[in-house]
Amino acid sequence: MRPALIYTGGISHPFEAAAPTLGGILEEVGLQPEVTFDLDRVLALLSQRPEALLVVYALRWSMTQNEKYAPDRARWAMSMPAGARLAIAGHVRAGGGLLGLHTASICFDDWPEWGAVLGGRWRWGTSHHPALGPVAAALGREDVLTRGLADFTVTDEAYSELDVEPSARVVATVTGVGSVRPQPAVWMYEYGRGRAVYDSLGHDSASINHPIHRRLIQRAALWASGEANDLVEAR
Repeated sequence: MRPALIYTGGISHPFEAAAPTLGGILEEVGLQPEVTFDLDRVLALLSQRPEALLVVYALRWSMTQNEKYAPDRARWAMSMPAGARLAIAGHVRAGGGLLGLHTASICFDDWPEWGAVLGGRWRWGTSHHPALGPVAAALGREDVLTRGLADFTVTDEAYSELDVEPSARVVATVTGVGSVRPQPAVWMYEYGRGRAVYDSLGHDSASINHPIHRRLIQRAALWASGEANDLVEAR
């Protein structure tokens, strides 16, 4: 089985419950999930299993933007080491898979290349989201991740004004309470020989487990892992 290493942890989100939920739905499509809060474990597995799918479902960043983060810095603040940057970028560039969920776009804010690896990122001072509430997701009709799936509404955070790489293919948008226009929410992206998918939804287990959203996540994981389109759409 192909490993799916889920790197998680951070503030303001129920990662300890939601990351195992995510692991469970990936296991349903033949992946072998492992949830970890340890970056060293991530790097070790990537070096041992280059075919592994790296899943970033975490909120790990410098936490320097506001003093409200000060109480949590000792536990959760991080600066991505140079060696880790090379390892993660190299994994995808060489043909490995990457799935970023929800807060993954906010991670690693002092690593400029992260947005180029993931296909986009949160920009401090520009990106934002309304409070947790109803979010309407509109899915593309002609894309492998979304074909045959209906639009849906879920309680989540509608990330807005993300920086998206020009070559990323946006396959779903979201509209939240107070949104002035739909926002790119799910995109497919190629980095070197590897594939990446980002999904801005997934605040908690309830969002991940929404029947349509879970199928979208499963397809995203399979496509990022390099599976053929017919096998992806079969899920």
